[in-house]
Amino acid sequence: MNQMRPNKYFRFEVGIGCLAFFLISLLSSQTLMGQKQEQPRVFGEKFKNLESMATGQWWKVKPNKRRTMNLNVPRNEVVGFAVYTHDHGVLKMSAQLFPLMPDEARVVRLELKQPSGEWQEVAKEKVIDLGWSAHFRLEDWDNTKDVAYRVRHGAEAQFEGVIRKDPIDKDVIVVGNLSCNSSRTPGPRPKMLDNLKKIDPDFLFFAGDQSYHHTEHTYGWLEFGMQFRDILKDRPVVTIPDDHDVGQANIWGENGKQASNSQGPSGGYFYPAKYVNMVQRCQTWHLPDAYDATPIERGIGVYYTDLTIGGINFAIVEDRKFKSGPEGKIPKMGPRPDHINDPKYDRAAVDLSELKLMGDRQLEFLNAWSQDWTGADMKCVLSQTAFCGAVHLHGQESNRLLADLDSNAWPQKGRNKALVEIRRAWAPHLCGDQHLAVFVKHGIENFGDGPYAFTSPAIVNTIYGRWWWPEDEKPGPNAVAGSPLPWTGDYLDGLGNKITMLAYANPPNRQDEKQRGDGFGVVRFDKKNRKITVECWPRFADVDQGDEAQFAGWPITFDYRNNDGRKPIGYLPEMVVKGAERPVVQVIEDATGEILYTVRMDSNRFKPPVYSKGNYTVKIGREKPDLSKISGLAPVQPGSNAKLQVDLN
Repeated sequence: MNQMRPNKYFRFEVGIGCLAFFLISLLSSQTLMGQKQEQPRVFGEKFKNLESMATGQWWKVKPNKRRTMNLNVPRNEVVGFAVYTHDHGVLKMSAQLFPLMPDEARVVRLELKQPSGEWQEVAKEKVIDLGWSAHFRLEDWDNTKDVAYRVRHGAEAQFEGVIRKDPIDKDVIVVGNLSCNSSRTPGPRPKMLDNLKKIDPDFLFFAGDQSYHHTEHTYGWLEFGMQFRDILKDRPVVTIPDDHDVGQANIWGENGKQASNSQGPSGGYFYPAKYVNMVQRCQTWHLPDAYDATPIERGIGVYYTDLTIGGINFAIVEDRKFKSGPEGKIPKMGPRPDHINDPKYDRAAVDLSELKLMGDRQLEFLNAWSQDWTGADMKCVLSQTAFCGAVHLHGQESNRLLADLDSNAWPQKGRNKALVEIRRAWAPHLCGDQHLAVFVKHGIENFGDGPYAFTSPAIVNTIYGRWWWPEDEKPGPNAVAGSPLPWTGDYLDGLGNKITMLAYANPPNRQDEKQRGDGFGVVRFDKKNRKITVECWPRFADVDQGDEAQFAGWPITFDYRNNDGRKPIGYLPEMVVKGAERPVVQVIEDATGEILYTVRMDSNRFKPPVYSKGNYTVKIGREKPDLSKISGLAPVQPGSNAKLQVDLN
């Protein structure tokens, strides 16, 4: 009995032990909570710091010098912004929310304003916690009228805008072209927004690097959206992610393989597919459905597609997703695998046939896209970066670089294949990424035989400056007559690609925010006169001051038909078409089977140009070249009045 009776020392030791266990447990749980806050395991232990500001106990994460915006907003402000497009009767909209508390509803509602003035709920969708986005899709969309919308969460939070009607009745369709939104200058962009509102573009294109926050995309995407939401809310928007959006310094996607590091030259994506797909979902879900949605390696999705606005058909391509990485495939000829500094290097040694740029899938897409003119008067290609190396100085004025393999100047064979497909539709190319605004005409086999291309300036050019600065400081042949710029004309870039430089906007002083060369582009498609005008505006310019406020060398106007700059050796007999006012014409070289071009005619009469001797086949239709076919045509003698009557009825 005495042995069973606990003594006072035993009771004391047990009490101390229980108290110690309790304190240790409490401290451990707090430590784990702290780790959960600071190191969320959403992407696994290796990538525990990804999205740390918007996952785990995100509400405990405080802003810092780099990230000054507080994601813990008042709960009636949790709907940050929305972006949308509508095409072929389908409206797609993505709503971006600030992070939600654990006990808050994960549902948002889309309401449309009825002619009676009342709001009607038309859709309800779940919020995806990873990325805090929700996505709406409405079929049978009537694009002939403006419709006010609002996205709602809970009882009070909402974001309002207008879904614009398709501007098909306008003669001139206006596009805003922007890229590279430096995080080193946070906060609003009031002057740029004011200018954009005055210009009132029908459509906005953001070519990439909407975020430079790398491992914190939700934060960066919300920062971008809050800066631009007053112009995003009431017009179609295309946003496509580039390298910094997915957390990489550069990207050669190489069909989705695992990259060895975030610098990217080995090819592939460094961060988990789950992260890449989150970025793409937030930025591109609202685009029209992908042409071929088959994922690439590791389940990474694709989004390349096309969008028609006001009769202008835009191909949206992913010019980095399938591109080969340079490391281990070509000789290293610079301080980095993607930089070439040796002026004696062998260009053929870096232009291997097995290297990819657009990838076979996207080349097939562009080929099919160029032949389908349903609802289109003109065509244009949108992508992340330029198909040339129109830059000499990188990062700082003392750093001259011969060739940068991060641009689409490389691989050269892949670059030329892409330009041939673009040229088949007489389409110009719009892009960003390079931080330096330039306007060029590409050469494929000869100077000037390819399409025009505009690279927009960086929205805020603080991260990596670039300059066009030929080493001999001389203009090239065929320089622009009367240009205020000293170095225009025909040049070979560092990889031997032919380009004709028409305008560039070198930053005079990157220490002065008004002389950094940052700004935005505007492209006007004049359907009636078949002209395209490219404007380039400094960030702090006043558009009310007119063209004189633009960067020197702009605006530039060119004939849409000159996107095919080949010199005709002759013309086929004039086509006179009945049954269509402006039919679609396709010309095929019989000897090779190559499609030279597929374009919409200006009227029902057209003399097809050809570029070599031989016989040709012409196909004609209303929206596609599918109703009439004439084979064995040869160029006629100059001055010939030969005509062919074609009846599409």
